[in-house]
Amino acid sequence: MKIIYQDKNLLVVDKPSNIIVFSEKSITKKTACGERSRTMIDLLLEQFPHLENAGKPLRYGIVHRLDKDTSGVLLVAKNNKTLFYLQKQFKEREVSKRYIALVTGRLREKEGEIKTLIGRSPKDRIKQKVYFPFEPSSKNKREAVTNYRVLSVLCSCAKEKKENYYTLVEVITKTGRKHQIRTHFNYLGHPVAGDKLYGFKNQISPAGLKRHFLHASFLEIKFLNGKKREFKSELPEDLTRVLENLNS
Repeated sequence: MKIIYQDKNLLVVDKPSNIIVFSEKSITKKTACGERSRTMIDLLLEQFPHLENAGKPLRYGIVHRLDKDTSGVLLVAKNNKTLFYLQKQFKEREVSKRYIALVTGRLREKEGEIKTLIGRSPKDRIKQKVYFPFEPSSKNKREAVTNYRVLSVLCSCAKEKKENYYTLVEVITKTGRKHQIRTHFNYLGHPVAGDKLYGFKNQISPAGLKRHFLHASFLEIKFLNGKKREFKSELPEDLTRVLENLNS
């Protein structure tokens, strides 16, 4: 677990993939070895036990959330004052967040904005779904805004008989809804590569990709003293190798 930055109030972690940030329940599902799956907060408490003094149990000082297989910048407050101050920025949309994602197919536009309502899917309670204001079922659904910019179009053409195209994008989220990026690109018809939950049936993934290709690469917040600070996370090795195997 790489520490990007820390001071007396804040801890900034470079979250790896394949680990839950925190569990909603005190007892999580047990593994084949009989032990419960460890979370990011479990690992953090081992190194920083005083985090138990920030926030509520199970979540403690976690300011925001990343999906299990999403890697990148994660903020952890060391005290309640910092926690409430940073959470207020997230709530009021004052935090700048950027992600790197690889989506299936070729995006038609070089840049764009996806603005919809998002809520839980009635057919699958694990998933989120796009809703529109004129739908009767859209009541109480929350607005979600995602901007994107195409970085490059890549292809696995040379290694496979069929041409399979992917688009590497930089994503800026204006809101922070659950599964927002994954839901929005599924809605566009270009699911995030490797996404088993939102991907299409029999969707082909790039060689070597073992998770969904989504990385929280940048975050800017305001400190308690009013000064802004930026934090960055480089694309991890597993995702970098996937891009190297594709041809631009």
